[in-house]
Amino acid sequence: MKRVVAAVIERDGRFLVCQRTRHQTMPLKWEFPGGKIEEGEQPRDALRRELEEELGIHANVGDEIARIQHTYPNGAAVELRFFIVREYIGEIENRIFRDLQWSAPDALPSYDFLEADASLVQDLAAGRLP
Repeated sequence: MKRVVAAVIERDGRFLVCQRTRHQTMPLKWEFPGGKIEEGEQPRDALRRELEEELGIHANVGDEIARIQHTYPNGAAVELRFFIVREYIGEIENRIFRDLQWSAPDALPSYDFLEADASLVQDLAAGRLP
């Protein structure tokens, strides 16, 4: 099972969502920024590294707000750990995604998210998190 961390970056009541490029696995799907935990790496350290690589920010990683295990139809299994991020240093820059958007919680379900993110998206849209 692939271990992945992702950031729910919140600013002014909106959440940052990112669209994959056409060349990535599951192209053009929307997701929360983050990535794979490397061998020997702690989840928060992995997320800080990924956010610096993908968005150019130095994040203050907050609490874990959700942990989801999901198996895709092709058999790929993932464990996703989502952390809230409300503070970071630097300006967000798009280094790897096709698009970035700041979304109001109730608009999140209108994005075509990765399957593994679906339950978190519903919780955020309903105001249940964080």
